[in-house]
Amino acid sequence: MTDLHSTVEKVTARVIERSRKTRKAYLDLIQCEREHGVDRPNLACGNLAHGFAAMGQDKAALRDFNRMNIGVVTAYNDMLSAHEPYYRYPEQMKVFAREVGATVQVAGGVPAMCDGVTQGQPGMEESLFSREVIALATSVSLSHGMFEGAALLGICDKIVPGLLIGALRFGHLATVLVPSGPMTTGIPNKEKIRIRQLYAQGKIGSKELLDMEAACYHAEGTCTFYGTANTNQMMMEVMGLHVPGAAFVTPGTPLRQQLTRAAVHRVTEMGWKGDDYRPLGKIVDEKSIVNAIVGLLATGGSTNHTLHIPAIARAAGILVNWNDFHDLSEVVPLIARVYPNGPRDVNEFHHAGGMAYVISELLSANLLNRDVMTVSKGGIEDYAKAPVLDDGGKLVWEPAPKTPGDDTILHPVSAPFSPDGGLRLLEGNLGRAMYKSSAVDPKFWTIEAPVQVFSDQDDVQKAFKAGQLDKDVIVVVRFQGPRANGMPELHKLTPALGVLQDKGYKVALLTDGRMSGATGKVPVALHLSPEALGGGAIGKLRDGDIVRISVEEGKVEALVPAEEWAARPHAEQPAFHPGTGRELFALLRQHAPVAEEGAMAILAAAGL
Repeated sequence: MTDLHSTVEKVTARVIERSRKTRKAYLDLIQCEREHGVDRPNLACGNLAHGFAAMGQDKAALRDFNRMNIGVVTAYNDMLSAHEPYYRYPEQMKVFAREVGATVQVAGGVPAMCDGVTQGQPGMEESLFSREVIALATSVSLSHGMFEGAALLGICDKIVPGLLIGALRFGHLATVLVPSGPMTTGIPNKEKIRIRQLYAQGKIGSKELLDMEAACYHAEGTCTFYGTANTNQMMMEVMGLHVPGAAFVTPGTPLRQQLTRAAVHRVTEMGWKGDDYRPLGKIVDEKSIVNAIVGLLATGGSTNHTLHIPAIARAAGILVNWNDFHDLSEVVPLIARVYPNGPRDVNEFHHAGGMAYVISELLSANLLNRDVMTVSKGGIEDYAKAPVLDDGGKLVWEPAPKTPGDDTILHPVSAPFSPDGGLRLLEGNLGRAMYKSSAVDPKFWTIEAPVQVFSDQDDVQKAFKAGQLDKDVIVVVRFQGPRANGMPELHKLTPALGVLQDKGYKVALLTDGRMSGATGKVPVALHLSPEALGGGAIGKLRDGDIVRISVEEGKVEALVPAEEWAARPHAEQPAFHPGTGRELFALLRQHAPVAEEGAMAILAAAGL
């Protein structure tokens, strides 16, 4: 056994120690659920008859308590390109289950909103909290006691975390995540940026912009940039919750179908009546959570996971914080550049070696915990192999390539794109914030400039179009935290701020909201906590105050005299205007914890 990198070992040890009490309580819970919880043999005859009434040819198998029944929780809808392929999955999975003497039932469906559709719209204020609705719906789906295993069908931004958080409360069940893959590549990424910035400058109209966007998002599958959805898939691989190599195989291909078949077969082998019991709550442990953070850093993944990983961890009784991200970032090298952090998309990343290469390199550098349980029998080493179909159409796995197929996308650990993972914790008199330095040119890592303060991203757009931001400026957008308005992404601001940067101005964004998994080249200090609502210091800022955002110094500070700063009152929250159903989420807003704890009200309310 090789030695684990000292910093990864240190962070893992402190997460274990910090979580000792809460993790024990969680493991006690899932053991109790296995031994005394509701399951098929304990259901009354009437309960059981209801449970298999519509199951046709599978009724006899469902009456046999020695056969596994897999509950499918699906996020299918045909508005999300990534989730449209799931339409036929349950039918296929039933056939795959019968091949090994098992059964499949759709336990339930969960909502799956598209951040791409709601980006910059009022519905985006429901986006983060949709994660809670998904977790609750997953819990309802699995509550019937009909299942010995689970298969979770979901990919996109809040859907995978929500499914996983809900399923972790049934952590005694053998569970696998089943992806459907990315859409084929559309137009080049440089062209996307060029057209969006031309539109932001008013040089082209909406028809030209829509033509470009339709050529970009053009088919079934996930969007091809490395945003939150595809970071989810990376994370499921590194945590060992996929069949190895399942993340980035395109939909509608024979390989994709065989990976789904393998997932169903594998769940049937992991149940508690067999000799290879692998419950979800044991796969998701302190070491796999640390591995997820390492994968995030090594690939330059979405900043949204600085919320999602703490929330997933809490659902399993594990406590992580932004110091853990920061300390790991100092030693985990950036070995992948995928758009928007580089010119190529996830399909090109996959063909260059993809997750198998990344995991192989991280293992070779002792940056991943090896002694973890995974869906695959061989542990994390199995994820350093890539799936292929042999000449007979059989699914097999080949070792990762020794060298990447494209060195503009992947580098070895020995010669990384950057020696660190590019995710920094900033602290100061404004609070604590995260900063994705891997996406930003180092010459912009320190920005000191006057601020212009807004409480609505639409007002930023108006100021930009009026030329009021043509200067060195730190744009402050506050009252965007989870308690204020649900913490919508502010990705709509990216083109305008990019134009200002290209004009030669020193420009940055400071916000208590989220930016996006598509955070680009403009410096952003985001998830600032405490948020403005409730007294966060960002509420004290006034137009013209000088703020310093510095990666090198790890600081986010208002350069205002201490006496004046202490005496300055907080701004008042703008009025809330109901509509688009946002008013229904008031209870979640009121009880949401800080971003660093995952911003998930239902976990906080449960004392987790």
